[in-house]
Amino acid sequence: MSNDTKVALVTGGSKGLGKEIAYNLAASGVTVIINYNRDQESADEVVHHIRENGGQAHAVQANVTEEEEVERLVREAEQQAGRPVTIIVNNATGPQPEYSLEDVTWEDYLDQLHFTTKAPLLLTKAVLPSMKEQKWGRIINIGSEVVELGNAYFSNYVTAKSAVVGMTRSWASELGEHGITVNAVHPGFTPVERHGEVSEETKSSYMSDVPLKRMGEPKDIANAVRFLSSEDASFITGQNISVNGGKTF
Repeated sequence: MSNDTKVALVTGGSKGLGKEIAYNLAASGVTVIINYNRDQESADEVVHHIRENGGQAHAVQANVTEEEEVERLVREAEQQAGRPVTIIVNNATGPQPEYSLEDVTWEDYLDQLHFTTKAPLLLTKAVLPSMKEQKWGRIINIGSEVVELGNAYFSNYVTAKSAVVGMTRSWASELGEHGITVNAVHPGFTPVERHGEVSEETKSSYMSDVPLKRMGEPKDIANAVRFLSSEDASFITGQNISVNGGKTF
């Protein structure tokens, strides 16, 4: 399948990693659907940037943790693009508060699971019939290095991202016969808008255990996603790939 016939739906695509992933995919010739929940202005800016650089993009609002909205999102995405969605990038996330075990609640766990497991499940189910019909599809889940690091006071988020590992492997086993690959990219600490101003002390502390001795950049994650979306990655599935300069192995 050539890139100019592919349609990628990037959830949380108006900011941060999602924005860079959208730029990268569009630059490769893929039509990109920018999903956003609240910030239409940022989503429109991403679309404008892509179009100014010769790419194809559309913005569609939806809360990807709600089934009816996901179904509408996929319908509108396919109407805008004029073709079925062939690539899903499950990137959307919400607030990531830290709690001690004394203070964390089951609801705090569910808040994270809604983005890391419920949203990808709803989206995958919505696009699966057309992917199976075409015998081609790419599903890319965005995890986190916290799965390996096991950060303290962060069990709600670490647990949710850990679920991405097993989900990715199971889906890959089930969908491979249909020509659909499923992989996960696990970024290291990659400062984006939601992190605010990151101090040099924080950066130095993090980089002390990074063999490549630098912070991750959004383009590092986007490059991995673009590769996994490409024909070059057609024999790669069920993999959980860390993109963190070697901080975890």
